[in-house]
Amino acid sequence: MADKEKNYYDLKTDAVDRLVNANEQNSPEVSDKEIEKISGRKRWSIPNIVKVLLIKWWFTGAICFFFYFGLGNFLTNTTDQLFVLGMAMGILTDLLTNHMLTFIEKTERANDRYKMVTARKFWSLFLNIPYAFVILVCVVYLYNLINVIVIKAKGIEDTVALPVEPVLFGLFWLGFDLLFIGMKHLLIRIFRDAAATASGKKK
Repeated sequence: MADKEKNYYDLKTDAVDRLVNANEQNSPEVSDKEIEKISGRKRWSIPNIVKVLLIKWWFTGAICFFFYFGLGNFLTNTTDQLFVLGMAMGILTDLLTNHMLTFIEKTERANDRYKMVTARKFWSLFLNIPYAFVILVCVVYLYNLINVIVIKAKGIEDTVALPVEPVLFGLFWLGFDLLFIGMKHLLIRIFRDAAATASGKKK
């Protein structure tokens, strides 16, 4: 009985010594699953695609709010407002939105698939600005089309059925952006397949 008690206390002493002397070098690695089992909690992470879409939509809506509405009292001409908005969209997409997408990447260039301009050079700014104007023209025409359809359907005149506001503007912009990016990827795939087929025939 005495031997059993001695072994018992020896084991307890060893456990205390290991605990006191534990450090980063001699401690075994514990997996995330083990931590979840012990804590009883599961880590909930937002999917990357959701983060990307939220970032692109939020920045677009914010730019629309600050530049289109914020400068509305100073720029009364609609053409001037749209020009400033297009410039702001191109510049801030290059300097803010794309950099934010790069910042949340888990692996290098993982989010390039969600960008029209993937170059990370100073001259990418001169590609993002005209691209922003292309999307802006599409969004403006979409707003006009919706307003014409609603006005004709309701039989009302001299009114704006769907005014510009940041939330819907951001969604329209995001939709056209994803459409053009998808078209870019499709064209790249077509050219790659054609090049692979041509090189196969040469062999």
